[in-house]
Amino acid sequence: MTVLGNLALWVALLLGVWAALVGFLGGSRGRADLQRSARHAVFAMCGALLIAVFAVEWALFHHDFNVEYVAAYTSRNLPIFYTWSALYAGQKGSLLFWATVLSVFGSLAQLFTARRHHVYLPYVASVVGTVTAFFVTVMLFAANPFSRLAYTPADGSGLNPQLQNPGMVFHPPMLYLGYISMTIPFAFAIAALASKKLDSDWLVAIRKWTLVSWLFLSIGLVLGMGWAYVE
Repeated sequence: MTVLGNLALWVALLLGVWAALVGFLGGSRGRADLQRSARHAVFAMCGALLIAVFAVEWALFHHDFNVEYVAAYTSRNLPIFYTWSALYAGQKGSLLFWATVLSVFGSLAQLFTARRHHVYLPYVASVVGTVTAFFVTVMLFAANPFSRLAYTPADGSGLNPQLQNPGMVFHPPMLYLGYISMTIPFAFAIAALASKKLDSDWLVAIRKWTLVSWLFLSIGLVLGMGWAYVE
């Protein structure tokens, strides 16, 4: 599965770079074919990153301790309830989770943005592709969650006891969803600048995304307060 995961990351990187390039070119030149290609690249990048997440979770749940990340954050006696949350317990997994959720939000933006705002979407695809490609690049060259050890330990180090709390399952994802979804309003702001449509129309386009970000951040903060009080 690590081979599949690494391959998915490389595919996601190429698709992110492609979306970044053709999205900007398609928007600036009014090329419908390039705009469509950027849109499809965002969808495909999302699919590739979901495959990478599946590969990590497969390794976590099957106790593949030859994978450095699995050995560092799980153990055989770790409750299944927390095995899923090991995905974002460390830097490498958090980067993958961040990039994947960003690609999901980017895909949703392409699908659910009102037709009257479609002029911004090529640039939105470009920004989402650029940011996602950055995170994937960091993973591939500095913090790869699929790195293997030279040996296979009998058991892993396990999850930090302070993280073995129900808050770990819900608090970080809520914060991540809030932080990551804020990239979409940012992408629309860049799109407004690039398309030189600086009236209030782009503000209307980002309203629901800003509210979604605010909602997730608020939920995450409330859950974090409870967790911090317990600890």
